[in-house]
Amino acid sequence: MPLTMTGLARRILPLIFPAVVLCSCIGCDQWTKSLATVHLRQAPAMSFLGDTLRIQYAENPGAFLGAGSGLPPSTRFAILVVVNGLFLGLIAALVFLKRPTGRWQHLAIVLLLAGGIGNLIDRVCHDGLVIDFLNVGIGPLRTGIFNVADMAIMAGFGILVLYRGPEAAPDKSTAPPAPPHASDAHTAP
Repeated sequence: MPLTMTGLARRILPLIFPAVVLCSCIGCDQWTKSLATVHLRQAPAMSFLGDTLRIQYAENPGAFLGAGSGLPPSTRFAILVVVNGLFLGLIAALVFLKRPTGRWQHLAIVLLLAGGIGNLIDRVCHDGLVIDFLNVGIGPLRTGIFNVADMAIMAGFGILVLYRGPEAAPDKSTAPPAPPHASDAHTAP
């Protein structure tokens, strides 16, 4: 049975949003990392806004905040490239085949996927390293050095934490009985 234009639109349009977000985030991430590599690699750290923002080049062999950087290279590759790649493939299948129902939940998962892919590209193209170049903080309270992919991951995680969506209806088998309505009450003669 041939697809009508409406049927085709129903299949294609929901794929456009995640594709645009993915391409935008990954493109911005890779472009800024390329700029950081060219312009910041040999430069000293730069401070802006009263040292609230620092820009400095770093190559991270580990995961979030360098976790796992002390592992042997083959173990890091297995975890941060192979396992991570498989996990991102599962997330991509969720985004493009199953599609989460809530818009905010969908955006959050797409952002997590985009950030994960951005950092995975680095690991594959830079011998297991991720290029980081941003650091924010006030005084001694500072973040680790991060990149645009990390911002997408944190934004996605934040949206998932804040996303409440419609609450599920309570299970009637465990819910206490509802109080009687006034119309159900028997009146005494």
